[in-house]
Amino acid sequence: MKADLIARRISVLGATGSVGRSTLNIIADQRARNGEDSLHMVALVAKQNVADLSALAHQFRPDFVAIADTRYADDLSDALSGTGIAHGAGDAAVEEAAAREADWTMAAIMGAAGLRSTLQIANRGGAIAIANKESLVCAGALLMQTCARTGAKILPVDSEHNAIFQVLDPARRDAMVRIVLTASGGPFRTWTLDQMKTATPEQAIAHPIWSMGAKISVDSASLMNKGLELIEACHLFDASSEQIEVLIHPQSVVHGLVEYADGSILAQLGPADMRVPIASAFAWPDRIATNCQRLDLVQMAHLDFEAPDDTRFPALGLARSAMKAGDTACTALNAANEIAVEAFLAEQIGFLDIAALVDDVLNAGHPDGGPWQGAPKDYNEVFAVDALARIRAKTLLKQYQH
Repeated sequence: MKADLIARRISVLGATGSVGRSTLNIIADQRARNGEDSLHMVALVAKQNVADLSALAHQFRPDFVAIADTRYADDLSDALSGTGIAHGAGDAAVEEAAAREADWTMAAIMGAAGLRSTLQIANRGGAIAIANKESLVCAGALLMQTCARTGAKILPVDSEHNAIFQVLDPARRDAMVRIVLTASGGPFRTWTLDQMKTATPEQAIAHPIWSMGAKISVDSASLMNKGLELIEACHLFDASSEQIEVLIHPQSVVHGLVEYADGSILAQLGPADMRVPIASAFAWPDRIATNCQRLDLVQMAHLDFEAPDDTRFPALGLARSAMKAGDTACTALNAANEIAVEAFLAEQIGFLDIAALVDDVLNAGHPDGGPWQGAPKDYNEVFAVDALARIRAKTLLKQYQH
């Protein structure tokens, strides 16, 4: 381990979520191995979990702390009283945290809401450990252009994209034939349509392999998460949607594969532990030791793969169609899905209604009657499309509500 690799400034956006907590676990471990002064915490951000955020602030002593939900502004001030830690609440505070100079920033704010903070990081340069896939889904081309201009480096954190990042040789990019993203299949992998029709939120979030938040767990159950990851991969690796395949792999051991022109297929394997891809992104281009459990391939005994069922899981096909239509359609897809998942978790619609509502939004187009197609010319247009798609989704949602 190079001594200068960890002597740097860190920010964690989405600190109280599953990815944020895994990131802070890695940071705490590195501090224990290399000394408390080996890493400097610049900023911590959370949406509304003020109790955990303040506890993390006391532990990691950042320069700045932000809570997105302004209802908790006073609670945060009280919890940090006497610490000397600067803090704020609301969208402006979150963007301030993202804009503060850090060498490496974990961008793990969930959903399209994370785009503005990701943009702040990209504009100032540095390394973006990106777990907020929606930033690339909604504004992939624009974000990649911004990073190219400022010198910001995007380091994929999703286990699948991190796997591809590790095995895709940039010097031999032209020899790449196919990228394969794997999916566990979620809790409903073997369920019939009739069974899924009555699935509850509790059943949908009970992922058999990964421990994740409610929204991403539902996306995993519907395979929409894999559809969003397909779009993300197109931008990250400059690939067409035709070059990216999705395979169901229930064991979640092989996270990604790359096939080359000579027939070779390189794969990355690892335990179902987000600390592994986070550590890879944190140490890049080197590697660090972690306390993660190692794979026992003998005990694993076999690895299974199967094609996704487009009939039972139409979300993947919707994502492919949106990718072909352009970033505007991808933004609408994501916005509609966020509204649909929120309604499902509130038990207002059924599980199968999620993909149906997204499909309806994509087919209906803009509230003014225009289709969702092409690429937005700037970020303001991305935010406008996102808002319009949410309006359209909320209007169409009424026909599905119980």
